[in-house]
Amino acid sequence: MAIPVVDPDRYDDQLATKRRRINQCFARFSPPELEVFASPSSHYRQRCEFRVWHEGDDIYYVMFEVDPNNPAQKHVVRMDSYAVASQAINTLMPRLMDAIRDNPVLRRRLFQVDFLTTLSGESLVTLIYHRPLEGDWEEEARRLEEELGVMIIGRSRKQRIVLTRDHVWEHLEVDGRELVYQQVENSFTQPNAEICCAMLSWARDVTSGSQDHDLVELYCGNGNFTIALADNFRRVLATEISRTSVASARENVLANGVGNVTVGRMSAEEFSLALSGEKAGRRVAEMRLEEYDFSTVLVDPPRAGLDAESCSLLSNYERIVYISCNPDSLVTNLEMLSRTHAIQRFALFDQFPWTDHTECGVLLERRAEGN
Repeated sequence: MAIPVVDPDRYDDQLATKRRRINQCFARFSPPELEVFASPSSHYRQRCEFRVWHEGDDIYYVMFEVDPNNPAQKHVVRMDSYAVASQAINTLMPRLMDAIRDNPVLRRRLFQVDFLTTLSGESLVTLIYHRPLEGDWEEEARRLEEELGVMIIGRSRKQRIVLTRDHVWEHLEVDGRELVYQQVENSFTQPNAEICCAMLSWARDVTSGSQDHDLVELYCGNGNFTIALADNFRRVLATEISRTSVASARENVLANGVGNVTVGRMSAEEFSLALSGEKAGRRVAEMRLEEYDFSTVLVDPPRAGLDAESCSLLSNYERIVYISCNPDSLVTNLEMLSRTHAIQRFALFDQFPWTDHTECGVLLERRAEGN
């Protein structure tokens, strides 16, 4: 993978290239005009991870770049700063390394550093080691926490030492309302907070006018969309397979005072069987599916997209909101979904500037009979 080269003066050009590629890729579906949401041109990632390189008395952050002429070969690139990462991460990088460099307890066999920051000013740093962590490490790490004004977690094989807490609280302003999200260390969160706000606002806009009906959400994660969309619907049922994400989503429901959301732990495949009546049991009974009137389904699947069975499930809903992190798998899924639904809104979210990665949002509505 190439390390992004940030050049703010060229940002509009790189975004235009993505726009052209997406328009060409999806032209076969005759979508409406593409809505394009630009990212800050630099310092947009709220979370990053770096390997740590030990060289004599020196110690520094590195990333690995694949040799384009020999994909099996990777080059070590020293990273004293990183224009992709948030300003908070860039401020912390040298301060943290300077504090660790001459501290043998914190330095010894340090392997990796993960940063998780927020727009609201919190920072969580995870130090990952190739050795057991003992009492002297915790004592020194607590001093470092106080010196840097951050929270620290120590990890090694079969060890996880949380000094203060294992999460940050992000505050996002969406359509004039502040939303609060618990974001847990080593768990998925949207890395580009500014684009996340744009995605949430867009999703709210395309699902407006649904207060008499219910929303079902697959792959809800920590409730990112769930919280933002809750007041657009009568009730929301959100599902997710990750235990950590489900716990965080439920915490976020409480933190935002949302009273019409239920979060269930279940894979998308299991939930499809539950909706079709092919799966029963305590977890299914607790969802009380018979009480819902689902008009809309929202999916935010992994890069592989949806399998054929899940696409078949989606085709039963009047309205589908599909958030995609991989245009290729989205095209594959739309080949099936477009048989029953037409694209009404289409968006490009530049989640990762200076890379080929593109995030898309699609609103599909059921076609009238005969169309």
